[in-house]
Amino acid sequence: MRILMTALAAMSLTACEAVPAGGLGDVLSGLGSVGAAQGGLTNLEIDSGLRQALEIGATNVSSQLGATDGFFGDSRIKIPLPGRLAELQDGLGKVGLSAPLDNLQLQMNRAAEAAMPEARKLVVSAVQSITLEDAVGILRGGDTAATSFLRGRTEASLRDAFTPHIQTALSQTGAVQSLDSVASKYGLSAIATDLRGDMTDHAVNFGLDGMFLYVAEQEREIRENPVARTTDLLKKVFGSN
Repeated sequence: MRILMTALAAMSLTACEAVPAGGLGDVLSGLGSVGAAQGGLTNLEIDSGLRQALEIGATNVSSQLGATDGFFGDSRIKIPLPGRLAELQDGLGKVGLSAPLDNLQLQMNRAAEAAMPEARKLVVSAVQSITLEDAVGILRGGDTAATSFLRGRTEASLRDAFTPHIQTALSQTGAVQSLDSVASKYGLSAIATDLRGDMTDHAVNFGLDGMFLYVAEQEREIRENPVARTTDLLKKVFGSN
C-alpha cells in the first residue's frame, strides 16, 4: 500500500509539472488540497483566497468607477485632456471660453466610465495568470503585492484588450464628435486624426491607472480590515497572514 501511495503522489506531481503555469490553480482544484500547509493554510486555500480577493476587488471597483461621475466626479482619477488639448483648455479657461473643451473632457471621462464593466472582465480573466507559487509569495508580500504583481504581469495585454472598448465608448459618448468639432473650431483639423489617437491612448492609460489605484485600495482593505473580508475563505486566508 505504501508503494502504491508513493507512486500516486509521484504521478500527481508529474501531472502538475506538465501543466502550463496559468492553469495550475485549476488542476489543484480538481486534485483537492495539496502542498505543505503554511500557517495552517493549504497552498490551494492561499491560491483560491488570493484570486477571490482580486476578483471581489475588481468587481467593487468596476461598479464604483462605472457609475456616472465614477471618474469625472473623483478628483483623484479624473482624466485630464491630453497634451495640446489640455494647454488649449487652460488658455481658453482663463478668458471663460473653454466650454467646448470642458465638454470634451467630460465625454472622455464618460467613456472611461462606460468601459469599466469590460475592464472588470479583463482583470478577472487576467487573475488566472497567477500561479500557485506566485500566490504564496504574494500573500506574504506587501499590502498591495497582489495588485502590483497583477498589473506588472498583465498591463500590456490589458491595454491592448481595453483599447477597442475605450474607442467604442468614446464614439458612443460623443467624445469623438466633440473632438472633431473642437478641432474645426480652433484650427486643428489637420491633426484631428492624431488628436483622436492621443485621446484614446490617454483615456486608456488614465483609465487603467484609476482602476488599479482602487483595486490596490481594495486589496489593502481586505488585508488590514477584518470587516472587509466578506467570505469565510478571505477570513481564513488573510486573517492568518
